[in-house]
Amino acid sequence: MVSGSVSGGCVEDDLIARTKARFQVVDGTDVTLDKPAMIVYGVSREEASRFGLPCGGTLRLVQEPLLDTDWVTHLLACTADHQLVARTLTLATGAVQLSKADRGQAICFDGATLTTVFGPKWRLLLIGAGQLSQAVAQMATLVDFEVLVCDPREEYAAMLVAGMPGIQRIEGMPDDVVRELVPDAHTAIVALTHDPKLDDMALLEALKSNAFYVGALGSRRNQETRKRRLAEHFELSFEELGRLHGPVGLALRAKTPAEIAVSIVAEIVQVKNETAAFTLMSPLQGYVPL
Repeated sequence: MVSGSVSGGCVEDDLIARTKARFQVVDGTDVTLDKPAMIVYGVSREEASRFGLPCGGTLRLVQEPLLDTDWVTHLLACTADHQLVARTLTLATGAVQLSKADRGQAICFDGATLTTVFGPKWRLLLIGAGQLSQAVAQMATLVDFEVLVCDPREEYAAMLVAGMPGIQRIEGMPDDVVRELVPDAHTAIVALTHDPKLDDMALLEALKSNAFYVGALGSRRNQETRKRRLAEHFELSFEELGRLHGPVGLALRAKTPAEIAVSIVAEIVQVKNETAAFTLMSPLQGYVPL
C-alpha cells in the first residue's frame, strides 16, 4: 500500500521499487535494511529528467525502515495534547529521540541527524450549531481541521453533531468553553449564533487568547456596534478588538450558507498560512517509513 506522495512523478516509482527490493541492491547501490539512508535525486541533468524534476535542483530524502513503533504512540499522544514535539533521527543507528519543540523551530539536517518538528492538529471551535455552522464544519473537516461545536441550545447542537460524524460537541456556556479550551496558536474560533448573548461571551474570552483567528458573523454595522459594546462593558483593548475578523470571511459576495461557509473557511486557511512562521508537520508526515 502506498500512502502520500513526494513529487507526483517517477520518484515515487523508484521509492516503491526500493521497498520491493527490500533495500538490498538498487541500481548497483547497497542500501542497509535496518538503518535509515539518504537518497538524492536530480544530481545530474539526466537524472533530473529521468525522475521528472524539470525545474532543476536536487531532492534529498531520508528513507527510514519503521522497525520500532513505540515512538509513534508517544508522539501522537503529545500532539493530541496540543504539544510541539521534535523528533531526532540518528542515521547511523536508526535511534529515535523525542523532545519538546519550540515554536519557530524548523527542520534541521546536519548530515548525521535529522530533526523534524511535529505539531498538533489545527482546530476550529464554532459557537453555534445552525445551518451555517453545519456547512462550515463540513468544509473545515475537508481541510483537516478538528471541529468543535459549542451551543447551549440543545435543539441546534443535537442536530449538528448527530448528522455529522467526527464533529465534537462541547457542552457549556460559550465563555466557559473557550476559557477551558485554552486556545493556542493552532486554534480558530468563530461565533455564528447571531445572538449577542452567546457570541459576545465567546468573543470576550477568544480575543484575549492565543487563537490565531477569531471571527464573528454580522454586518459591518453590527460589528461596529459589537466592538463598542465589548470595549465599553468588558474593557477589551483596541489591540484585542483589532483581532476580530468581522464581517467574518473573505469578501466573495456570498449569499447562501454554503457560499458564506466557503468564504469563512477560506479566510481561516489564508490567515493560518500567512501567520505560520514555519511549517508544522502533522503526525506521520515528513519521512518515508518502510
